[in-house]
Amino acid sequence: MVDFGAFDAAPLVKEPFAHFVAHGFVPKSVMVDIDRDFPEVPKRGSFPMSELDSGPSFKALVDYLESDEVAAKFSEKLGIDLVGKPTTMTIRGFSGEQDGRVHTDSRSKLVTVLLYLNSGWSSPEGRLRLLRSNNLDDWFDEVPPDAGTLLAFVNTENAWHGHKPFVGQRRSIQLNWVVSDAAVRRSQWRHGLSAKIKRWLGGGKKSVGNAH
Repeated sequence: MVDFGAFDAAPLVKEPFAHFVAHGFVPKSVMVDIDRDFPEVPKRGSFPMSELDSGPSFKALVDYLESDEVAAKFSEKLGIDLVGKPTTMTIRGFSGEQDGRVHTDSRSKLVTVLLYLNSGWSSPEGRLRLLRSNNLDDWFDEVPPDAGTLLAFVNTENAWHGHKPFVGQRRSIQLNWVVSDAAVRRSQWRHGLSAKIKRWLGGGKKSVGNAH
């Protein structure tokens, strides 16, 4: 379901924080099935898989991304031991005006992986900027959320990122290896509560966490 040739060929950039971008990590031939089986995400915001119904190919992709085999590949690439570390997984289907604010991720996260799943992306907005500081204009790389594009970075105190607001469909999977099972439970509780509130209130204007 994934192309580790594209993964291996992606250069690891170590400054100002360790990261890499692998284009075509999910091949176009597989994206046909992923598009079909992507869950019906009701609103903007991050949703845990437990709150969504997806088709078999999407579920298989998510399960594989959390496997020890994948953890070993990222460990080798990033130089950090992730095998056996707990993971969290959230899904986004839409982005709103409130999303994209510059931030660094919670220090409970060791590595953040973003897999974008948007076929035919053309908007100049919604492209994730990797930043030297907490200024959105101080960027050194910009990653369009094209179908099959994977971005991974080690979560350090200077791993700033954000994007210009985009309103509309913007699909992604976010995988994190985290420091402990307690961090997993906190994430599940937070995103689960947020998902329920969105369903009750029809989406609302607030979201737990920041969009990538």
